[in-house]
Amino acid sequence: MLSRIVIQNFALIDHLDIQLHKGMEVITGETGAGKSIILGALRLIMGERADLKSISNADKKCLVEAHFTIGEDFKNFFDEQDLDFDTESIIRREILSSGKSRAFVNDVPVTLDVLKELSSKLIDIHSQFETSQLFSEAYQFQILDSVSENQKVLESYQKKFSTYQSLKHQLQNLKQKFADAHKESDYKSFLLNELNEINLDDIDFKQLQDELSTRENAEFISENLGQIIQKFHQDEIGVLQSFLDAKQKLQKISDLSPKFEDIQKRFDESYFEIKDILSELENELEKVDIDPAALAEMLRQMNILNSLFLKHQVSDVESLVEIRNQLDKEQSGFTHLEEEIADIEGQIIQLEKDLEKEAKELSKLRDKGTPNLIEKIENLLKQLGLEKAKIALERTTSEQYNAFGKEHIQIMFQANSGFPMKPIQSAISGGERSRVMLSIKKILAEHSNLPTLILDEIDTGVSGRVAEEIGKVMHDMGKNMQLIVITHLAQVAAKADDHYKVTKMDVDGLTRSNIIPLNDDDRLQEIAQLLSGSTVTQAAISQAKELMGI
Repeated sequence: MLSRIVIQNFALIDHLDIQLHKGMEVITGETGAGKSIILGALRLIMGERADLKSISNADKKCLVEAHFTIGEDFKNFFDEQDLDFDTESIIRREILSSGKSRAFVNDVPVTLDVLKELSSKLIDIHSQFETSQLFSEAYQFQILDSVSENQKVLESYQKKFSTYQSLKHQLQNLKQKFADAHKESDYKSFLLNELNEINLDDIDFKQLQDELSTRENAEFISENLGQIIQKFHQDEIGVLQSFLDAKQKLQKISDLSPKFEDIQKRFDESYFEIKDILSELENELEKVDIDPAALAEMLRQMNILNSLFLKHQVSDVESLVEIRNQLDKEQSGFTHLEEEIADIEGQIIQLEKDLEKEAKELSKLRDKGTPNLIEKIENLLKQLGLEKAKIALERTTSEQYNAFGKEHIQIMFQANSGFPMKPIQSAISGGERSRVMLSIKKILAEHSNLPTLILDEIDTGVSGRVAEEIGKVMHDMGKNMQLIVITHLAQVAAKADDHYKVTKMDVDGLTRSNIIPLNDDDRLQEIAQLLSGSTVTQAAISQAKELMGI
């Protein structure tokens, strides 16, 4: 429960420190005294956006602190968020003069998301202006599910549904990616096949150029090589024979005159070098192959390569290999994309089977819970002066799964006999709305573990006996939870376990709000004033005592 509120430098509040207790806690005060300011401060604890305008003194930070007494059932949440658990835990929100906001749980900094999640488990603030939530399908399911004893099934279903939604989103993205890839797939596949056909890994482009040049000029090469060799081998005047004659004569000279020995050796070396060259020329001549078919194949291969160079805007085979490998990788990724889509589709099909089973179970449990819920609401409405009011729950099967199963819900309402049932949003008046909402809040309180509920003037628009019955209902709610009620009705205030009053006064020329606990005498005076106005009459005192049972 909420055991203490500390507020500093927030709007009209300079410093406020109030202790709260179990049961039904009532807060009263004149319009404009600052009740809404206290609620605004508590909404900061619930993670709502901080407004720099809320700081009263711009030179100081604004601080809101809420102390909660909590049970061991909260320990898992604290452990999951790596927070220090304490049965007396403190949530603090600070707004600096710079506008920066900070949040803490037991002095450990937390994000607003963590703050919201924790505070939503601790406190619920319901204002008279928030009854429109009654018209939302999610809230109507929450009402029915609270009495249907289906929490385990619902939690299991919603966990699977969350996964289902995530997979559907993934599948949609993958299919879009697949569609985009498919638009270019055929062309890229053609390019890949074209590059694969030429066996790039087996091509030495320089060698191919050399061989092609040789084959293209084979006749010229063969003819000239033949002429060269012929000149070497001609009888008597052949180069080789002449060289041999010169070699022999030089040998004779060197035998007679030693100074020619070096020249003779060099000449010998040249002779053997020429013979070796001639041998190589003869070998090359034998290799020259004038083969039109082989030449045509090499020309075809070179034309393909030149065409690929031009198409892919590169100038070497290595670049073509890189392009081929990238295309191959993309095509493999395309295949992998198909496999991933098939895998997710399989997961979705299995999830749909599980969701279908649990959705049917939810529907059956709601069938059982519906009569109980209708009976509870109608009995409370009778107690609150709507004796003829009727409630019905219209549930229809949905084509698609949603967060609550495979159905939709609509609360139907009839305030008076003889009129048709209509959707509650079009059939309920302002005065009826607060009573229906209170009835629902009471039912939710009975079936939830929410420690603290704050009702902000939810009783607006009623008076007399109905107001007294509302007070009884609220007092009954306070037996099972901490119920903090902001009210202008004496009949409601009289049923409180503890009573607090918000006051407004001038301090050093500044208007300040504060909240004070009332003792029995002060409380009697406050309730009498609520009955009679600014002038408290003896009749009002007597009526206040009667309402308070004293």
